[in-house]
Amino acid sequence: MNAFGPADTGIIIAMVVAYIALTAWLTARSRSKSSSEFMVGARSMPAVVVGILMVSEFVGAKSTIGTAQGAFESGMAASWAVLSAAIGFPLFGLLLARKLYNSGEYTISGAIFQRYGRSTQLIVSLMMIYALLLVNVGNYVSGAAAIATVLHIGLLPAALVIAAVSTFYFAWGGMKSLAYVNIWHSAVKYLGVLIVLAVAMSMTGGVAPLQASLPQFYFTWDGTLGASTIVAFFIGNVGAIFSTQYIVQAISSTRSADGARRATFIAGALAIPIGIALGLIGVAARYLYPDMQSLYALPIFLRNMNVFLAGLVTVSLVAAIFAGVSTVALAIASLVVRDFYVPFCQPGAEREFRVTRWLALLIGFIPLAFVWFAPGLLQLSFFTRALRLSISVVAIIGLYLPFFGGNRGATCGLLAATVTTTIWYLLGDPYGIDNMYIALVTPAIVILVERLLGWSRHSR
Repeated sequence: MNAFGPADTGIIIAMVVAYIALTAWLTARSRSKSSSEFMVGARSMPAVVVGILMVSEFVGAKSTIGTAQGAFESGMAASWAVLSAAIGFPLFGLLLARKLYNSGEYTISGAIFQRYGRSTQLIVSLMMIYALLLVNVGNYVSGAAAIATVLHIGLLPAALVIAAVSTFYFAWGGMKSLAYVNIWHSAVKYLGVLIVLAVAMSMTGGVAPLQASLPQFYFTWDGTLGASTIVAFFIGNVGAIFSTQYIVQAISSTRSADGARRATFIAGALAIPIGIALGLIGVAARYLYPDMQSLYALPIFLRNMNVFLAGLVTVSLVAAIFAGVSTVALAIASLVVRDFYVPFCQPGAEREFRVTRWLALLIGFIPLAFVWFAPGLLQLSFFTRALRLSISVVAIIGLYLPFFGGNRGATCGLLAATVTTTIWYLLGDPYGIDNMYIALVTPAIVILVERLLGWSRHSR
């Protein structure tokens, strides 16, 4: 996409390597030294640090490039893909953060166990592990594509770089280190997006020329996406925030329940400027390069920068990759250890910490086995949001409507949601109803029916 020569490319590679070396040193310096620090940072993390950690995965490489691409095609309305998180995080803080923090659990399945029991806990844990593994396969592939372009290497070697570096971050550092290193990642990501935005606006002469030249829908609230798709953005992101393991784990690392709630407000606020910036970048690319492939709506601006600015933007993409992969992988490791290893093996604290790190190494490299099959798997990325949405519905019912829920109803509701959502997707979303809505209503209906049948049997 750019005209950089070998010397310029060498400078960019050197900047990427220097950034990796710096953050690796920071990881080693602040590494976790106990199981408590590894899982929840010994519950000593400031709210602002946790807020940055939570938003880091939602503004990863896929969402950064994808939102700009969506804006190129559909207008500023594509920003809702990120802006919906600005509403989802505060809602999570108002409705669930205190309850989850006060439960003493750092896994969503652990909180589910307190209300529904062991069988529902295991189903939730397996669903979440599967969903997050699939998320990281997508992170590896999108990240490898970016790194392969910069370093001029193949997809698999680039994926190996991601696996090695990100696994070191979370397997060696744990939650304590990852939270602080992610401050660097997030700062660099924001800087990179702002640099691209500044270059784009200088090339277009501001927003006014865009409004005068592009079709009107590029600046309407729904663009060509339509209300249904935007509502699905909200449902998917809110559902993911409410139930995803790394979000629950992050708020559990704060110093208090009030700190957990403040962290969600900070995360929501951080999503606003970057969502708007990515939308403007995509629209500016449509104005300047109307005939290019939409995938390059953000990278196209690198060729109009000097090599050092281009290097900073490249580093920002790398930071987004490592932040997303590390956060998701730590969440998977926590579920495996908390829900399976500890209950079955009952290890001591030192042994648990040692085994956790070995399991983390394995989890960090598992996605490599699926890189070559990624095109088929990435089509299911939406399914991970639907699965997490189903878990959110069950969790909210358990916390706020406990008389409606029981172990059997919750278990059947989750299984039914998995089946019906998958079938609905395979049928191509009949009647124009998005599969996300099926994931939303199925567990609630099953839980209600199970409770009504229970009352009916009891009345006899």
